[in-house]
Amino acid sequence: MIFRLGKVNRLKVQISFAFFIIFNFIQVHGFAQITLAKVFGDNMVLQRDIKIPVWGSAAPGKRIVAELGKFRIGTTADGDGKWMVYFPVFKAGGPYQLSISEQGTKGTEIELKGILIGDVWLASGQSNMEWSVKQALNADDEIAKADFPEIRLFQVTHVKKLTPQKDIAGGKWKVCSAENIPQFSAVAYYFAKKIHRDQGVPIGIIQSTWGGTPVESWTSREKLLSSPITKTKTMANDTLSEQDFVQDSLDQVRCWDIVYHPQHNSDKIISQPGYNDSGWPVIEMPKLIKDFGIGQYEGMIWMRKKIILPETFSKSDITLHIGRPDVNYSLYFNGTEICKTVWNTDPGQHYTIPAKILKNGENVVTLRLAMLWGGGGLNPPADEIYITNGTARISLAGTWKYQKDLEPAIAKNRNYQYYPSLLFNSMINPLIPYGIKGFLWYQGEANDTAAYNYRKLFPMMINDWRTRWKQGNLPFLYVQLANFKKTQPVPSESEWAELREAQSLTLSQPNTGMACAIDIGESDNIHPGNKQEVGRRLALVANKLVYKQNNTASGPSLKNFSKEGSRMRVSFTNTAGGLFSKDAKVLTGFSIAGKDKHFHWADAKIEGNEIVVYSDKVPEPVAVRYAWADNPQCNLMNSDGLPAVPFRTDNWKGITQK
Repeated sequence: MIFRLGKVNRLKVQISFAFFIIFNFIQVHGFAQITLAKVFGDNMVLQRDIKIPVWGSAAPGKRIVAELGKFRIGTTADGDGKWMVYFPVFKAGGPYQLSISEQGTKGTEIELKGILIGDVWLASGQSNMEWSVKQALNADDEIAKADFPEIRLFQVTHVKKLTPQKDIAGGKWKVCSAENIPQFSAVAYYFAKKIHRDQGVPIGIIQSTWGGTPVESWTSREKLLSSPITKTKTMANDTLSEQDFVQDSLDQVRCWDIVYHPQHNSDKIISQPGYNDSGWPVIEMPKLIKDFGIGQYEGMIWMRKKIILPETFSKSDITLHIGRPDVNYSLYFNGTEICKTVWNTDPGQHYTIPAKILKNGENVVTLRLAMLWGGGGLNPPADEIYITNGTARISLAGTWKYQKDLEPAIAKNRNYQYYPSLLFNSMINPLIPYGIKGFLWYQGEANDTAAYNYRKLFPMMINDWRTRWKQGNLPFLYVQLANFKKTQPVPSESEWAELREAQSLTLSQPNTGMACAIDIGESDNIHPGNKQEVGRRLALVANKLVYKQNNTASGPSLKNFSKEGSRMRVSFTNTAGGLFSKDAKVLTGFSIAGKDKHFHWADAKIEGNEIVVYSDKVPEPVAVRYAWADNPQCNLMNSDGLPAVPFRTDNWKGITQK
């Protein structure tokens, strides 16, 4: 039977057939595009001495061929289009080339070059791990010398997600150089540099960090739901949607627009000497926002101070020292902008004020301060805020006028990156099961208000990661919180000390190691600049625990204690060649208590590998504490210069670093 179609019907059939061909072409060639997970790339480091996992996606059922060195392996994409191969064990070396293709399909090849085989460490945590080489101590010199072609760096792009993701948002492997190192984690870099030199193998660092985040953000939902500490808060995530993230992102964009760009020409108006500030409140400076007495506030605050310059100051350039600002600020002098939106981490907090804008007599100094995250203002001491002509000083401490709400309000930032499991979903889960040597971790500051819970939450996260990586008890090395905040005049309780104790207790977990930083913090800076020493101490731990070197990896750690009449005797491990006080000064940082649990500062003296602690105020001691404070004044160390680990005998669990 023959069917004859009219012109219109023939046209319809031809169009339908064309769409059918196009549709199938898209289905086959679009969906069939073979891909690698984004953690793989040129210049990467793959883990030596283990079977090497490589994975990606393709059209379901497609045959995939992968080649690395002399090894060629085939596999088939599963029903979801996922594929994975495991290459045999490689020794350290390279460079190698990795090629991936669909068997029998031309034009599908992916080739990655410059690949090294060595040790890969995953560095994670909050801002002190994120703190870049550029922001840390001796940045210019360190950056100029950062020529290590066998150290490779990868930064995972920031993103938060409600469910576990199959791939990261982005990132790129880079060769360690002066060009690539400035924005990379300082702690991780200094760790990598020492391990590379000590072990003589290529080192890869995968940095997955986000400032201000608690340990819960980095733990899986399943693990968090298993704990009564975190179950309720984790389930609250069920009310969130991706739209919440979008709105928060828009609010953040608006926030930074306000911070970096004075609104409504406020910088041109408020900074002028003739501006009327007669109705403004006054405050004694230096002072932080939390001490202003205005409650919690986030936004921009303007401050003004009138000063009288003698004739000797008005004839040549002068220098204005702003002291120790907190967060971010802009500075104006007689209406002229001197600096704009400078962060407190900037190494230079002093500025030249040109003679041409100076006046004999009254002058006006204006500050625009960003009050964010509960911070902002000027830190003491007062004698660091002044103007000088090189021979004399005029203090800028004392009475200032201030006013808030002169610019639009900053929308409340919900900081969803702080929410349980959201960073695990997007910045850890997609990395699994990339072959690694172990983990580096610097975090804890964001958990200080519930420090006791950290002794449960931290080991829980460690076990969570290890279980999912399926590489056994992978080494987990971490930094104990450094000294920070004001020095306490009398022995007292401390959330930071309690969190450090939780970190020490985590040494009970297998294959863990801790770098103590109790002597290299800064009282007024939660991000201490000496990241070189932090990285070095982590590397010492790795050399002993992971690479089985015979080195001292820790400072003195509590071994045991006993009562001897009116004195307490404390013994230590990790003494190396003996116990010493830093700079040969009298031992400090020890306190002692009787049954009343009231602690007093104590005298302490070294006897071999032991310390004898005593106080006339405590005739019947029962407990000793060392470095038990936010910012303890302590100086016990071993012969290798490593500081003693803080402790308290009234809650000691017998756990110490090997």
